[in-house]
Amino acid sequence: MISNIISKGLKGSPKIPGDKSISHRSVIIPSISNGISEVTNILKSDDVLNTIEAFKSMGVEINEMKNKLIVNGKGLNSLKKPIGEIYLGNSGTSARLLTGLLSSQSFDTVLTGDSSLSSRPMKRISEPLSKMGAKILSNNGTLPLKINGTELSNTTIDINIPSAQIKSGIILAALNTYGITTIIENKNTRDHTETMLNAFGADISIQKQDIKKIIKINGKKNLNSINIEVPNDLSSSAFFIVAALINKNSHLVLRNINVNPTRNGILIALEKMGAKILFSNQREINNEKVCDIEVFSSELNGCELEGDIADLMIDEYPILSVAASFAKTPSVFRGLGELKVKESDRLNLIKLNLQSCGVDCKVLNDDLFIFPKKNYEIINNKIQTNYDHRIAMAFAIMGTRVGPLVINDSNSINTSFPTFVDEFINIGGKID
Repeated sequence: MISNIISKGLKGSPKIPGDKSISHRSVIIPSISNGISEVTNILKSDDVLNTIEAFKSMGVEINEMKNKLIVNGKGLNSLKKPIGEIYLGNSGTSARLLTGLLSSQSFDTVLTGDSSLSSRPMKRISEPLSKMGAKILSNNGTLPLKINGTELSNTTIDINIPSAQIKSGIILAALNTYGITTIIENKNTRDHTETMLNAFGADISIQKQDIKKIIKINGKKNLNSINIEVPNDLSSSAFFIVAALINKNSHLVLRNINVNPTRNGILIALEKMGAKILFSNQREINNEKVCDIEVFSSELNGCELEGDIADLMIDEYPILSVAASFAKTPSVFRGLGELKVKESDRLNLIKLNLQSCGVDCKVLNDDLFIFPKKNYEIINNKIQTNYDHRIAMAFAIMGTRVGPLVINDSNSINTSFPTFVDEFINIGGKID
């Protein structure tokens, strides 16, 4: 894929796909509930399709009808042993959430994935589950995982890694475990799992103590199916938001965007940088905060972000780094260690690709420093993505100002935003 400079600005209202995190949960939670759930606006990306196929392989009837996904729930402990291994492609969300869910089932399973997912750390979910009695064998802490389903014991688990995937995996294990499991979350992470389970009638309570969150799940309680409307994805929106900000004469309106306060760090950061962003039509859908976002071309200032905001926007640092490259002053983004264990070592790829575009930047420990210039001279126009969808899309946006850039392995974008290229062209972008 080749991204090139635009001159007339970006205008219009691109269709943003359904929220990726909520789409995964809109398959998983209805599948273990009693009754039928109709899911609208689900993201039809490779990652979510792999989650759907996983549950079909375990006996859940899932059909598509009139642009709705119809999930016939089987209940908490009624999944069936799949005939073979469960392949999850590049989806870390699927792998970690299913590890928790399947650890308390009555059968054994093996989870596999592509080469990228197979390099990502899985001890962060298998080790806390082992405190509940889970029996999980890994390949030196990575996939494939062999999960020997067993009856788990309730306990208290203290989570120090800020990861909604770890928390959600433990919650799903606790749903099928007798008694009360207590999860102490020491840093704020996305709360989509707790929010949806509340709507499905789970016996779950949440207490906040300063920055800590204490979650209690009373297991073996039936979940009751409801219909779900998936809001549009803020992480996917971020690429278009930044594209409009950094290109003159741009004006975009993004509709029905999920602005859950546990993941809205990108909006906080961009407003701190002076972005002109307006919010309207604010409301709630299935307990999730949703609104329309209007974006105008803006003169951005650099900013310094401490590590605590990374918990609210870890996926958005690739595109935020592109925005910072066109600010008037330098930026420092601290505490980005989690970027090293995403679909790729994103921290290194951000630095490498920004430098290829002529940006003066450096990484010290887990901190990223960006020193913008008025004009950039491309050193190497081939962008290395290591099959990471967010790196690919971020540098497609970079190409609108410095292009042409050749985005290698751009088909990785299908894991989260299959219509990205079409939507970008529709608003005036130039991608071949």
